[in-house]
Amino acid sequence: MAVTTAGVLFILSLVVALVAIHKPFGDYIFRVVSGQRHFRVERGIYRLVGVDASAEQSWGVYARSVLAFSAVSILFLYAFMRLQNHLWLSLGFDPVMTHGAWNTAVSFVTNTNWQWYSGESAMGHLVQMAGLAVQNFVSAAVGIAVAVALVRGFARRRTGDLGNFWVDLTRVTLRILLPISVLGALALMIGGAVQNLSAGTEVTTLTGGSQTITGGPVASQEVIKELGTNGGGFYNVNSAHPFENPTTWTNWLEIFLILVIPFSLPRVFGRMVGQNRQGYAIAAVMAVLAIASIALTNVFELAGDGTVPQAAGAALEGKEVRFDVSNSATFAAATTLTSTGAVNSFHDSHTALGGMMPLINMMLGEVAPGGVGAGLYGMLILAVITVFVAGLMVGRTPEYVGKKIGAREIKLASLYFLVTPALVLIGTAAAFATGNNSTALNTGPHALSEVLYAFTSASNNNGSAFAGLTVSTPWWNTALGLCMLLGRFLPIILVLALAGSLARQQPTPASEGTLPTHRPLFVGMVVGVTVILVALTFLPALALGPLAEGL
Repeated sequence: MAVTTAGVLFILSLVVALVAIHKPFGDYIFRVVSGQRHFRVERGIYRLVGVDASAEQSWGVYARSVLAFSAVSILFLYAFMRLQNHLWLSLGFDPVMTHGAWNTAVSFVTNTNWQWYSGESAMGHLVQMAGLAVQNFVSAAVGIAVAVALVRGFARRRTGDLGNFWVDLTRVTLRILLPISVLGALALMIGGAVQNLSAGTEVTTLTGGSQTITGGPVASQEVIKELGTNGGGFYNVNSAHPFENPTTWTNWLEIFLILVIPFSLPRVFGRMVGQNRQGYAIAAVMAVLAIASIALTNVFELAGDGTVPQAAGAALEGKEVRFDVSNSATFAAATTLTSTGAVNSFHDSHTALGGMMPLINMMLGEVAPGGVGAGLYGMLILAVITVFVAGLMVGRTPEYVGKKIGAREIKLASLYFLVTPALVLIGTAAAFATGNNSTALNTGPHALSEVLYAFTSASNNNGSAFAGLTVSTPWWNTALGLCMLLGRFLPIILVLALAGSLARQQPTPASEGTLPTHRPLFVGMVVGVTVILVALTFLPALALGPLAEGL
């Protein structure tokens, strides 16, 4: 079968599976976040941490709960890594250096999971399992909780309450993420992924030397990181490693796991606001952007533009042959359309325009479908901006699902959109201004792409690496850590403030002048606004990097 045909069938099978599960899984998530019954283990957790599960929180209290939980998590994870040489199952590894521990703690707590280190040679099993893997769960749960709080803001009327963060966090972790991780880990083990606590096996390399291959609970952590939570894995080559991603069908499964929760959350939005068609409209926007991105990434990679790819007959550098060009391109698009960041090929080795597409995916704000939770609230922010633009066109106060979008709401939405571009562009400029771009392994436009990608990945809490850039220095660990921290929590505060403002409103009945936000016209408008905003913001940087290289 031709590579192109196989790639198309691979993508179509993913689309069919995601469409089939959208409604039942979305309905299940809706029941989890809307139910009133607490399981026994959940009640035990609430008693342990001193939480009144029946008490609702205003947006300010909800935000402070998110920040407090995250701050404690960062401190705990930092101490875990600094003391790892004293811990059980440390495998004899030294403590992680201070700036590296800071970067990694912030990275995993912000659901970025950017790795400046090689997991198999830096982190012991206990740190991986009880530190990093735990954050893979709870940082993803934080994103879903914030998204649900924003949807409650649209759904509720004349109240300041948005739910209880601790209840949302616990339910999402125990009822959604844990069950899927167990089932997914079993599937990956059947496919050949490793699940053990091996201290290491010495093997002889092709060059005659020896190398220690460390095992570990790879299968379970692989599922955790693929659930839209991010690409922090045991091995430096991530999902290209046969221990993590052994076959083509496990590659399909991992992409499915990356997309399944974000693409199901619009159904939750529709159910909670009482208009399923609104959820379908949001899902349609995500699908249009995602399909366009996946198609373009495949086209650019299969075309193999460039002297070396054309001489070799394909752009195979940096790719696993068992996945071929098309499936690698699809993985690259999926992982950057979400905030997953797992990779099964080196994006640095993609063609110039093929490497540009993962950059653009993140620059879109990772909303198609985006990270778990973060994608939905990012897309709803873009929907708010779109109805505001439409309202300006016809001279009416804009409304979205019955809530007026006034001056306060549009200011919060605008600030949300501006946070990430500011971090990306300022960070990239600072790297070149201070000479820290010298750690890039290339020069010219490709070096700019490498630096730009690093800040785009960190600021969007994606975590994937373009490669070709040494970031294990104090400057890079500090700068990227700050971008991850600000890129995560400033938008969350703005989202919760917007949710609180919307929840206090009395719904406005639809009238003849109300813009229908469930029809193809609105879907096209949101797609257009998203692309135009990104083009206006990032086109100069792209023109100096991947576009210049491609031309």
